[in-house]
Amino acid sequence: MACDIASSAGRGERRLQEIRGVLRSALADALGAADLDAQDFIRVDTGDGFLLVAQAELPKAGLLFPLFPELSARIRAHNRHAGTDTRLRVRAAVHAGEIRIDPDGTVSGAPFEALARLLDSAPLRHATAAGTGGTPLAAILSQHVYEEAVGHGHEGLDADSFTAADVRVKEYAARAWLWYPGSPIGPRAGSRLDRESGSGERPAPRTVEQLVRATGHGTVFAVHRGDQHIRHNDRG
Repeated sequence: MACDIASSAGRGERRLQEIRGVLRSALADALGAADLDAQDFIRVDTGDGFLLVAQAELPKAGLLFPLFPELSARIRAHNRHAGTDTRLRVRAAVHAGEIRIDPDGTVSGAPFEALARLLDSAPLRHATAAGTGGTPLAAILSQHVYEEAVGHGHEGLDADSFTAADVRVKEYAARAWLWYPGSPIGPRAGSRLDRESGSGERPAPRTVEQLVRATGHGTVFAVHRGDQHIRHNDRG
C-alpha cells in the first residue's frame, strides 16, 4: 500500500514535516485500530508519504477494512482543528504481486511500478479532490486486489462500496477500483473513531453528474468478476 499527501508541494519545509508527522501518526494509530502490527510491514518513507509492504500471508482484505475507514477518520479529526496550510488530503493505492526484498530491506519489483501508476492516476486525484474541502482519504485498488478481496463477504468490503475506473498513466493502462467517503455508492458506515466521537455523519451524497466528471465512466456497478452494468444511482 502506498499513500501520499495531496498538494504537499509549496507548503514549505516546516509545514511539510508537520503534515508528514500527522500522516505517520494517523497511519500508526489506524494500523493499531485495525489489529495490524506495524512491525509486520516494511515501511518506506517516500518524502510526502509512505509505502507499506505486507507479508504474503496477510489476507488482502485485512489491508483494506477497517484500515481505510480508521485512517480516514483520523485524518478528518485532524482537519477539524487544522489551519488551511496543515490540513491533509491523502491518496492511497493497493496492489499485490511478487517482489524482491534485499538483505538490507530494500524492496523492488514490477508491482511497485503499477502501484506508482495507480497512485498518480487521474481518477484517484479527482476522487481525492471531491467534495467541499476535499476527501480526507481516497483509495484505489488494482483489479487483482479487487478480485481477491472484494465481494467475498468480508466485512466492509461490499462490491457497491467501490467505483470502477480506467487508469491510463504513461504506458500503464488497466481497470482499477475507487473507494472514497462521500461517494453516492461509497462506504455506508462510519468508522469506530467516528462513532466514538459522535461525529459519524456522512457528507452529502454527490450527484451522478459529479461522479461522471470524477471518473469519466458514470456510476458503475460490478457484477461477478469485471462485467459491468452502467445505470444511474437511485439511492440518492
